[in-house]
Amino acid sequence: MTNVKHSDIVRVLTTSAPSSSSADAEEIVRRYYGLTATAKPLTGERDQNFLIATDDARYVLKATNPAEERAVTNFQTEVLLHVHAVAPQLPVPRIHLSLEGEAEVLVDTGDVQPRLVRLVSFMPGIPLASVSPRSAALRRNMGRGLAQLGLALRGFFHPSAGHELLWDLKHASRLRDLLVHLEDDDRRALATRAINRFEEHVLPVSPRLRGQVIHNDFNPSNVMVDEHNHERITGILDFGDMVYAPLINDLGVAAAYHLGDSDTPLSTAAELVAAYHEVLPLEEQEIDILFDLITTRLTMTVVITGWRAARYPENRDYILRHNAMSWAGLERLSRLSREQGRDILRGACKMG
Repeated sequence: MTNVKHSDIVRVLTTSAPSSSSADAEEIVRRYYGLTATAKPLTGERDQNFLIATDDARYVLKATNPAEERAVTNFQTEVLLHVHAVAPQLPVPRIHLSLEGEAEVLVDTGDVQPRLVRLVSFMPGIPLASVSPRSAALRRNMGRGLAQLGLALRGFFHPSAGHELLWDLKHASRLRDLLVHLEDDDRRALATRAINRFEEHVLPVSPRLRGQVIHNDFNPSNVMVDEHNHERITGILDFGDMVYAPLINDLGVAAAYHLGDSDTPLSTAAELVAAYHEVLPLEEQEIDILFDLITTRLTMTVVITGWRAARYPENRDYILRHNAMSWAGLERLSRLSREQGRDILRGACKMG
C-alpha cells in the first residue's frame, strides 16, 4: 500500500488552510454578497472560517482548503441545499447566495490560485463540547437528530460522494502506516488490536450493508445546543467529512463520543443508539458490528490527531480536542470482550 503520508487521501489534511485576513473576508462579503460587516477568525481543521457580523445578522464565511477538489466542495454545498429542501426542520446551516445568485464563489485575491468561498448562516447556541454533564435526554435527542439526518440524506447522491477521505471508517486499515507515531508501546498495541478487529469483523460484511451519504462527523464540536436548555439541539455543523459509506458508520462515529467514565462505558452511548433505532431501525448485521465501529472510530481519532498535531503544532489544541477522551474511551472499552459490547448494544436496540 502507498505510504499514507504521501497518498492523495491525506493531501487535504497536509495542506495548510487559506491565509486570508479579516480585512480580506470583509471585502469579500462586501463585494460578492453586498454586506457591510465585520469579520472575526474562527478555528477550523482544514478550511479557514470567519464569523461575519452585520447590524442584524451573523454568518460564517468558509474559505475552502486549496487542496480540496472543487467537486468535493460542491458535494457539501448540494447536501445542504438538499436537506433544506426535504427536511427544513433540521437545524443545518443555510447557504446564503451571492449577489449573482451563486452558492459558491470563486474569489480572485491576486494569489496564484483563486479561493472558493461560501457564506452560510451562523447557527445559534453553544457547542455541545462545552456542556458537562450531559443528560440522557440530550443523548436521546442526539440519536434522534442523527437518524432524522440519515433519513433526509437517503436517496441523495453526488458524483463526488465516493471521494476518499482518511476520516472515512471504510479506510481504517490505512491507519497502520501512522501507528509508528504512537510512542507508547501499550497504546500502539491497543490501536493495532482495534484495527485487526475491524479487518476481521467489519470489512467482510461491509459490501452487504445499507449504504448512503452520511454526515460522518457527528461529534460534540459539530453540534450546537441551546444555551439555556442543553437538551435542545440548535445546530448541526461541519459537513466537510461526508462520504458515501455504510449507514451504520454514522452511528458508530457519533456513539464513540458518548462513552461513560464508569465500569460500564457503553451505557451512555447505548441511550443514543436506542433513540436512533427508534427513528431509523437498525438491521441485525449492523448491530453486530457497531461495537467494532465505535472502537475503530476512537482509534482513528487518536492516531490521526496525534500525527496531525505533531505536523501542525500551532493548531495543536484544536486538533487534539478529542484525543484524551478517545484514549480513555478506548482503554475502557478494551476491558469488554467483543461479545459483551455487542450484546449491550443489541439490548439497547431491543429496549428502544
